[in-house]
Amino acid sequence: LHAGKQLDGIWHTSIIVHKDEFFYGSGGISSCAPGGTLLGPPDSVVDLGNTEVTEEIFLEYLSSLGESMFRGESYNLFEHNCNTFSNEVAQFLTGRKIPSYITDLPSEVLATPFGQALRPFLDTIQIQPPGGNTFSRHNGQS
Repeated sequence: LHAGKQLDGIWHTSIIVHKDEFFYGSGGISSCAPGGTLLGPPDSVVDLGNTEVTEEIFLEYLSSLGESMFRGESYNLFEHNCNTFSNEVAQFLTGRKIPSYITDLPSEVLATPFGQALRPFLDTIQIQPPGGNTFSRHNGQS
């Protein structure tokens, strides 16, 4: 079986900002030290530039995302995943999107007969890389 197209993999992405790594999975928004999940160091790093957003404002923003668009139960492997989150956060922080070869991949997979055939199974997959802490506004602040 093959998808009729070379696929390097389905990318898991996260954003490193203010010395922490933030990502989204079926458990909601999580954070860890950079490279701190069981996935280990990243295969590649894309520098999206610097941000003028303070840590305090960023954490408030993350809280609101975690209570709205990016609750754990909203997770969907194809339509609302870690890459959706990374893209949203990158635009908030820098005005720049993450690379389209990452965000376009799910629709490219679904466009293949193989992807269509597997869709009902793939839609049930929940991904939550182990090793992060569920993010909340009060993380580490008493």
